[in-house]
Amino acid sequence: MRLSLLLFILSLKLRDAALRNRAFKNYIGTVRLNILIRTRDGKSGRLFVFDKGSVSSVKGANHACDAALVWSDSGTAFTVMLKGTDEASFQAAAAGKLTVEGMSYYIQWFNDAVKLVM
Repeated sequence: MRLSLLLFILSLKLRDAALRNRAFKNYIGTVRLNILIRTRDGKSGRLFVFDKGSVSSVKGANHACDAALVWSDSGTAFTVMLKGTDEASFQAAAAGKLTVEGMSYYIQWFNDAVKLVM
């Protein structure tokens, strides 16, 4: 529940930034990309859709995507994402609690986009 709420809030922030933040608008302006953040068990997740300057999102963990951040469980995802640091993410990945499906370049692009908003 907490993870779903956190992902929903992130989607609102990204959509708002697509309308109001010039640096973010320029960053996402030419990209078409689907990024999924989900738990390994598929119980929690959200798809973030970037389509040439606009951002939308869809609830759920079972969507087609270009790349996905897959968390071992929702508690770990919530804690690490709330910290919002690269170090916390690296530690989770090193412990096997965070994996990437698809091209890691897309995940890095997504992380950089989020940093422009936060």
